[in-house]
Amino acid sequence: MTFTLTDLGWSNFFQSQLSLTALETELPFRVTAVQRNRIDCLGLDAQGQARELQLSTYPWRHAAPEHHPTVGDWLMLDQAFEPLYLLERKSLIQRRSAGRETLLQLIAANIDTLFIVTSCNEEFSLNRIERYLVLAAEAGIEAVVVLTKADLCADVSVYTDALYRAHPQLMLESVNATAAHELAALEPWCGKGRTVALLGSSGVGKSTLVNSLSGGAQATGPIREQDGKGRHTTTARSLHRLQGGGVLLDTPGMRELQLVDCETGVQSAFADIDALAAQCRFQDCRHFSEPGCAVLQAVLDGGLEQRRLDNYRKLLAEQARNSESMLVRRQQDRALGRFYKQAKASARRFKSRDDPGH
Repeated sequence: MTFTLTDLGWSNFFQSQLSLTALETELPFRVTAVQRNRIDCLGLDAQGQARELQLSTYPWRHAAPEHHPTVGDWLMLDQAFEPLYLLERKSLIQRRSAGRETLLQLIAANIDTLFIVTSCNEEFSLNRIERYLVLAAEAGIEAVVVLTKADLCADVSVYTDALYRAHPQLMLESVNATAAHELAALEPWCGKGRTVALLGSSGVGKSTLVNSLSGGAQATGPIREQDGKGRHTTTARSLHRLQGGGVLLDTPGMRELQLVDCETGVQSAFADIDALAAQCRFQDCRHFSEPGCAVLQAVLDGGLEQRRLDNYRKLLAEQARNSESMLVRRQQDRALGRFYKQAKASARRFKSRDDPGH
């Protein structure tokens, strides 16, 4: 196994964060996988030899979720391969975790391009694609929609036309993920030093894409004939080195990514609606039934799809609700942290008072 740090995505953005002393004594390693109690990472030792390490997550047990290492992070180690600190992230994809807990879950860090993968069958959903576009826009990541299983579809234009009507400037590629000559269309985003991530539901062909782009042996599974949906074959996020010199991040199939702190991303992904909103009679127009609403007029005139407006409202409401819940959770965590500090200080005072040696 031979590679350079540049092959793993190292750039001036990360190197500029290091002091001269750090450049001489510390080792940058890229996080390739995160398990419950283990972090896998890849880098070079002091002699410039490739090393693959497994570290404990113990040092971050009390850290806030956003400060935990995630796949794609750059972690600085000392000469004994002990973790020191995380470097500032160039980009970050995050979501509200599934279930009733109000927690952030980090998906990936330091991504250059997001491949939004969907297939030319019943799985195709404009609403879901727009959800992924919001995440990419919020993180400042270039987004490319990759339509898979084009070889199994009688008329791919049904899907491409629907996407271009909603997003005329969208970068879009339709491919057969098993055909190398078709995957050549994705090469501009997969070159040396580039990091791409795949997001999409189960069964859309992400693992097949990983295999074809990396030359690996990622497990793949069948899809159900009745609805075109598949089983999870990727169970954890992980980085793969690409034949073109970059690295690729695969994720488990995620049908619903709960948005949080993504208002800017929503406005960017729905820039046409925001531009129309600026023409409304009232600055606080909610685009439901207000007089002089330019957004509603655009729907009536056929210039804006009702589906698109409905999804815009839904995503804005979701991110506002989740962001408010996260704010409450952060305030509760800070209050609990202050309580623990006060309790420890009080315990130390009592111990000092009762200690006969003082």
